[in-house]
Amino acid sequence: MSKNKDDELDYLQKHEMNRRDFMLDMLAMGGLAAGMTLPGMSLANMTPPDDEVVRIGYLPITDATALLVAHGMGFFEDEGLKSEKPTLIRGWSPLVEGFAAGKFNLVHLLKPIPVWMRYNNQFPVKVMSWAHINGSALVVGKHVGAEDFKDLGGKQVAVPYWYSMHNIVLQMGLRSAGLKPVIKDQTAKLATDEVNLMIMPPPDMPPALAAKKIDAFIVAEPFNAFGEMKAGGKIMRFTGDMWKNHPCCVICMNENTVNANPEWTQKVMNAIVRAEVYAQENKAEVAMMMSRDGKGYLPMPGKAVVRAMTDYDEGHYAKPHAIRHKQEFENGRIDFSPYPYPSATEMIIEAMNETLVGGENTFLQGLDPKFVAKDLVDYKHVKSAMAKYKGWEKAPGVDPTNPFSRKEIVKI
Repeated sequence: MSKNKDDELDYLQKHEMNRRDFMLDMLAMGGLAAGMTLPGMSLANMTPPDDEVVRIGYLPITDATALLVAHGMGFFEDEGLKSEKPTLIRGWSPLVEGFAAGKFNLVHLLKPIPVWMRYNNQFPVKVMSWAHINGSALVVGKHVGAEDFKDLGGKQVAVPYWYSMHNIVLQMGLRSAGLKPVIKDQTAKLATDEVNLMIMPPPDMPPALAAKKIDAFIVAEPFNAFGEMKAGGKIMRFTGDMWKNHPCCVICMNENTVNANPEWTQKVMNAIVRAEVYAQENKAEVAMMMSRDGKGYLPMPGKAVVRAMTDYDEGHYAKPHAIRHKQEFENGRIDFSPYPYPSATEMIIEAMNETLVGGENTFLQGLDPKFVAKDLVDYKHVKSAMAKYKGWEKAPGVDPTNPFSRKEIVKI
């Protein structure tokens, strides 16, 4: 075992983990899961199957809940569809690559990713619905002792992808504290007002925090709960407590498939909306079903996934003050609301122009937010599904008298 793995093992064993649990959890978090990463060359040469079987690609995060519930509860079959067992992917890049190559015809992607795919790469991706709302957090190491964004100056923070809601919301918080996000080598000296950002696959974040390779990470659940339970981390802020009921991952398809197979597309979306309604009403049950103690879609133990979907107690998260607007926002740690509000898409486009990313982002210049909200998103199929399966109107932030419009609220 390498010195870094020894450091992780020493730290975690002090927190009452035995070696068997440690090995299982390192596998869950990706430390031993190199084989789960799909090779790029094989995907590039792959011919998409010419049939109507639902083929799902997903990351092992609660953002994938709608896809996994639709499969696990048999909702696709109820619509008369065949579906393969969803394929777990370890990082956003290989998932994007697999989707682009046609290996998957149904995926969840971080909302800014399809923006980048469609307008920078001219790939015909279509956002079909939101996968969930809220469901992410900023976790800091105990060695950092950070209570607020102002305490992150000079620190190393991991994000899952440059084009992510996590990067957008993190930088909102940093700017509000007068800090400057930068992208430098980790060995570079940082000014007291600089925060160094780096890309890291979600499964790698808790082990890196435990080994003090990073000072904090911002990511989707259940890796925040896992970071609390297994890596000695503390949740500093929940993102849904900063941007009220924000989207994060969205359900995506290839626009060519949508246009060529509208009946199949509608059946898929019926199953997705039904799954979101079920998940919102049965969070603990769904969490156990998805976990390794259930059907094994997520390789994390049930108690971690249940915590990630249900624990939003203000007293539990009083220090640091991770929840500040619960009474006003009336949301949960994660919620499920399928309608892709145009106002949020427009706000994301505006925010992306203010967000530091690695690489070229000139495609954003001149990109009209209202145009993107109309061009990127398919509203027809999700609305039809919402007409068939009720219950979505009970989700946080939905006005039953005006369900297809809302105002975006950000309070750092």
